[in-house]
Amino acid sequence: MNKKSVYIVDTHVHVSREKESLFYMPEEWITGAMDKYGVDFCLVSDGDCTECDHEQKIIEQAHLLTQEAALLRDIEFAKNNRGRIGICVWIKPLTEGYTDELENLIIKYREYIYGIKIHPYHSNTAPDSESVRPYLDMASRLKLPVVSHTGAGDGSDSVSHLYRAAVMYPDVNFVMVHMGLGTDNSEALNVMGKASNLYGDTTWVPLNTTLKAIEMYGSGRIMFGSDMPIDGMDTYYYNGKGEPSMYRDYFEKLPQLISSEDYNNIMYKTACKLFNISL
Repeated sequence: MNKKSVYIVDTHVHVSREKESLFYMPEEWITGAMDKYGVDFCLVSDGDCTECDHEQKIIEQAHLLTQEAALLRDIEFAKNNRGRIGICVWIKPLTEGYTDELENLIIKYREYIYGIKIHPYHSNTAPDSESVRPYLDMASRLKLPVVSHTGAGDGSDSVSHLYRAAVMYPDVNFVMVHMGLGTDNSEALNVMGKASNLYGDTTWVPLNTTLKAIEMYGSGRIMFGSDMPIDGMDTYYYNGKGEPSMYRDYFEKLPQLISSEDYNNIMYKTACKLFNISL
């Protein structure tokens, strides 16, 4: 790869190929967006491992894949896009649970795997619960970061649950995806000061929150993520209504508001360090 002044690593990307799953986000949308918008590397997790629907009712799993089957399919995606696509393994603590088979697959294909993905809302299972701990033990053994959706309120996906998981596992790095989706992000910013192994990402996070995180903790505690391609191949520039996406602010406004060193940290360096990504 030719040297660039600014790389872009997107730490929160989804693939979903099954028509029965909640979303449809095929591989070609991901690689197409990367080509179109100059994104160098994406960490992908498999939405076909979703366990619960938007009302937190269990989805009929016979229509979907096991966590192991999804991982094997994602490994092929990463193999076919070596150096561009890495995997965060989406776990299924509610309907399946930790298995030796899953850990052995991760060990076998470790070169393609960069983290563990939890979705506490769509698994209706908190990250500090008993059923998730075997996965966190695995993350500790394999030295893998854990990325987790966080939302509003005091449900299973609350920031407080992920904070407690980070306290229980101080040797594991955790990333708060969304930093509390649907909130003013203040709780997420607060707990970052209480657990040095707790990081934020920019997925649906307003630019002002990212600027506040930099002011409070420096640019080494938050990294670029997007949920791409949840709004289609042009998620980076347009939302689901066809309006300008907030991510335009990260591409166009943020470089004018912070130093080039801080910008590089947000867009790729912090992620490369945390997930051991080589560009």
